[in-house]
Amino acid sequence: MTARSLTGGRGVDHVVEIGGAGTLTQSIAACRLRGHIALIGVLAGFAGEVQTVAIMGGNVRISGLTVGSREQQIAMIRAIEANGIKPIIDSRFPLEGIADAFRHQESGRHFGKICLEW
Repeated sequence: MTARSLTGGRGVDHVVEIGGAGTLTQSIAACRLRGHIALIGVLAGFAGEVQTVAIMGGNVRISGLTVGSREQQIAMIRAIEANGIKPIIDSRFPLEGIADAFRHQESGRHFGKICLEW
């Protein structure tokens, strides 16, 4: 596993898990002893097998997080608009250039948002 090899076998301190049931097993395996998983998404499925023995054996802590209600999002948008907050755009790529956009993100040279345009 990449996370384990990059940490000399130790594992990572924190995982931001957006896949849900479909990728949770990988996140558990990537955690160090007493590591933490922030479960914020379910892109790869709502239900599936959970490796409870791996969670218990590694003393892994999993926190389910939600992003808020639609009403809260609307209030946040109003606050952003009222205060003139603007995102920092690092670069823009045409949709056909999505592979280039991912390579740019992977390089770590960006600061701000990487946008796809169609």
